[in-house]
Amino acid sequence: MPIIPEGTRYVLPPEWERRESLRQSLQEHFATWGYQPIQTPALEFYDPLHPLAERAFKLIDRDGEVLALRSEYTTALGRLIRSDLSAGQLPLRLSYAGQLWLRDQISELGRMREFSQVGVELIGPSSPLADAELLEMAAGALERAGVRFQLELGHPGFVHAVLRSTGLPEAALADLHRAVDGKAQPELAALLDRWSVSGCKRADVLRLTDLYGGAEILPEARALCSTDEASSALDWLQETIGLLGPSDLLLDLGMSRRYGYYTGLTFRAHTPDLGLPLLGGGRYDAGIPGAGFAIGLERLLGALGEPPVSPGAEVLAADLASARWARSQGHRAELAHCPPAQLIDEARRRGARWLAQAGQLVPVRA
Repeated sequence: MPIIPEGTRYVLPPEWERRESLRQSLQEHFATWGYQPIQTPALEFYDPLHPLAERAFKLIDRDGEVLALRSEYTTALGRLIRSDLSAGQLPLRLSYAGQLWLRDQISELGRMREFSQVGVELIGPSSPLADAELLEMAAGALERAGVRFQLELGHPGFVHAVLRSTGLPEAALADLHRAVDGKAQPELAALLDRWSVSGCKRADVLRLTDLYGGAEILPEARALCSTDEASSALDWLQETIGLLGPSDLLLDLGMSRRYGYYTGLTFRAHTPDLGLPLLGGGRYDAGIPGAGFAIGLERLLGALGEPPVSPGAEVLAADLASARWARSQGHRAELAHCPPAQLIDEARRRGARWLAQAGQLVPVRA
């Protein structure tokens, strides 16, 4: 019988140290951009309208109130901003780090039911410049972590404009969005057949899954659908790219992830070292304008590979006084629990470089 629930895992040293070091480094990076750390409760009131409500862990409080474990940060921060910070001075730059829980995630690397995220939210400005700020900060965070990556940009508003030109109802468009975002062209073709979409409109929708590349694909995208909504989305993307200057950003104009959640530019980062996105985010101008992104720490660790082997004890201290002295000198000192005659053998076994004894450090030779 398993000793912990499926989709959870123990995190042991030195992985824990590496994960915490990454978290701290990323939040320090965010701080250099003016983002201030914040935390939200792990327990929330259950909301059936929450974007992840069907996948959340639900609990019953002692008074019968239905609660849920935190499943993502953006909605929780949105509640806080609307209730307590809405009258504050904008823009707000917030960062967060912590655990999240989802009831039905697949139990594999990066898809645990309990997992960690680090991220930011920029509240107030709604412009290509604001999105460029987030993109540059996201790239800097992954560079700081030391991982190879490729940033991809999209705009679900463009996808929606092309799909809406078919004249289909919103329920049908939701199915089309999922197929487009998943690059599932056979499924997309079958859906179009079901709803008798043909001719140029059909060809435009099918073309969405192939609109992938650099800025050179923008003219091709503009030829698909000439509505104001589509043109506005492409203009926004083009201006954002221009603000960033020369870069290796890629456009995925079929990106339509979580359309009901995002309203503007969306982006994600992939790495050849892992088959899952390391980072994802976008714009959600509903009520107070906002945008942000989150980095999955477990995914980032997976891309970086196995953690280094624990170096063992730096200093083995013969007694409490020696341990205090060694720490006062800036060393990491572990206390020995063995007879004095066995100190050297114990130091070798523990991998210590030094033995602290009687106010001095004695080298431990192999």
